Amino acid sequence: MPPAKNRPLVMGVLNVTPDSFSDGGRFAGVEAALAQARRMIEAGADLIDIGGESTRPGATPVPEDVELDRVLPVIAAIREISEIPLSIDTLKPAVARAAVQAGAWMWNDVSGLTAAPDSLSTAAELGCPVVIMHMKGRPATMQDDPRYDDPVAEVFNDLEARATAAMAAGVARDQIWLDPGIGFGKRLDHNLALMAALDRLAALGFPVLLGVSRKRTVMAIDTTAVDPKDRLGGSLAMALFGAAKGVAAIRVHDVRETVQALKVWAALVEG
Repeated sequence: MPPAKNRPLVMGVLNVTPDSFSDGGRFAGVEAALAQARRMIEAGADLIDIGGESTRPGATPVPEDVELDRVLPVIAAIREISEIPLSIDTLKPAVARAAVQAGAWMWNDVSGLTAAPDSLSTAAELGCPVVIMHMKGRPATMQDDPRYDDPVAEVFNDLEARATAAMAAGVARDQIWLDPGIGFGKRLDHNLALMAALDRLAALGFPVLLGVSRKRTVMAIDTTAVDPKDRLGGSLAMALFGAAKGVAAIRVHDVRETVQALKVWAALVEG
């Protein structure tokens, strides 16, 4: 576990894919990925989340062997230069297993351990921290027309049910993290309602991971932020809001800026 801090942990995003929504193709090679990992470590990242398959809206799945070829060499390369905790961002149990064997510390599953029949049993077998995220549908279609009667109740009830299922399968309670899945099968009004209720999610007793970096939610509020790289201000605002609501970690692309913002926020809170 990363050391406790007076602020949320900062999880740096390292997408080794050709098609991620914000940085697709930039870190697809091992050398480029390793250089980015070094930059994030130097900027103060507490952990790094490595993904080999895009889960942006409209994304299509990639074969298991392709995903493994993307992530395993990167994990090995980072392990040669740093002991920073690594997370594997994957829906596939076999990829999670191989990544943990290669040195990953956490499994971040955007499907909430529902993508495969053996997801729950694999999480129990690995015994590592696991992030259970809420997603309505699958990446390819999740933003087509998402509907909720009560987004907060439905999302939080689903997350609690998935956590209960994980524990029933043998996952230790203290290894479970929850993520409300901002932007995953949700419109702006759903996302804002979930953000406002983050303290209620944290009150369930599981650490909360918040992923809001460069997301379309920012553009939905500020329509000038068409390019994901122009959403830093909105991303920081959401990160600080999440910090005030008690989230345990924030998943970000802009590590240095987020670390600085959280340090200042923590100092202000402490007075």
